[in-house]
Amino acid sequence: MITIIRNVSVYKPEYIGIKDVLLLGDKIAAIEDKIDINLNNVIEVKEIDGTGKILTPGFIDCHVHILGGGGEGGFSTRTPEAILSGLTASGVTTVVGTLGTDGVARDMNALLAKARGLEEEGITTFIYTGSYRLPVKTLTGDLMKDIMAIDKIIGIGEIAISDHRSAQPSFEEFVKAVADTRVAGMLSGKAGIVNIHLGDGPRKLELLNRVVDETEIPITQFLPTHINRSQELFEEAVKYAKGGGFIDFTGSEDPDFWEEQDGEVRFSKGLKRLLDEGVSLDSFTLTSDGQGSLPIFNEKKEFIGIGVGKSTCLIKGIKECVFNEDIPLEIAIRAITCNPAKILKLKGKGKIKKDFDADLCLLDKDTLDIDTVIAKGKIMVENKEVIVYGTFDERG
Repeated sequence: MITIIRNVSVYKPEYIGIKDVLLLGDKIAAIEDKIDINLNNVIEVKEIDGTGKILTPGFIDCHVHILGGGGEGGFSTRTPEAILSGLTASGVTTVVGTLGTDGVARDMNALLAKARGLEEEGITTFIYTGSYRLPVKTLTGDLMKDIMAIDKIIGIGEIAISDHRSAQPSFEEFVKAVADTRVAGMLSGKAGIVNIHLGDGPRKLELLNRVVDETEIPITQFLPTHINRSQELFEEAVKYAKGGGFIDFTGSEDPDFWEEQDGEVRFSKGLKRLLDEGVSLDSFTLTSDGQGSLPIFNEKKEFIGIGVGKSTCLIKGIKECVFNEDIPLEIAIRAITCNPAKILKLKGKGKIKKDFDADLCLLDKDTLDIDTVIAKGKIMVENKEVIVYGTFDERG
């Protein structure tokens, strides 16, 4: 399969101008001002008119409950599994699955099987081993062996801290799990990242700061998520990021509602603050907490229902950055492209670059609406301007 995207504004994520982009199979083969190819012996060529459109790397959603989440309010509050179309329609071409609160009724065998299923359907998948609790329930019986022996496992998580639902691990127990994860990552060439769920407890980032202060483990071994769940937690996260740490914002389909109900800091405002503080452009990510449960309360703080996280919140957050906060697209889009790829050591992901995976999103230049999504060279979501340019047999 050969695909050519013509006359498109390329953000790799840095803006490099209007280009033609050539895809051969599942890889990016060339990025040039003009690409001409000889059609002799070509089986099929697809050509996409990128005029008036923006090309970005495919989105990486590195915190999704692909098996479903929730359940904290009883069995009826369990949320459904992720489906391929829900991810690809949101521009997601790479997803990292996690368990969350429930590591009993949902387990690592099922998580791995779900990840492999989504991969067979066309996108790239990875997973964390474990759930909220320590010690980690593994597939192989050993945390380090899970990371080293199972290709899709890139770290552990999401481990809950500062939350009444956590296992309330001791400092020693926590440090041991982090150290084993780090070394297993080093030995296997993976990130060995520790994905941390931050609750609304008063200890906030205290445990992570203590590990950094009292051990040799670097601050970059952690990716704490939900850092924008409250203004107080976000203030601590800003200090943490200024100290060299990575932080993950949780996106929202309705940021106005959650800002009012729970005092959440919306991604666009949070990113603006980070930029004003001079935090590294490599330090932040945005994830959906997809399929995670979102409890809804009325004005009396009474539980009245439950929502479900969706990956569609990613592009919504990017749009708010660009249109509401005047943050350049090439900066905002890092949160769902090159930054998670770098932090999680996802080779060939997160950039529009020769020999990288052909994971791409076409966006409308004016609205940033998703137009076309390509995962590993295959068009997963397409508009009417995708055409077959020519079909030939093997003899031309």
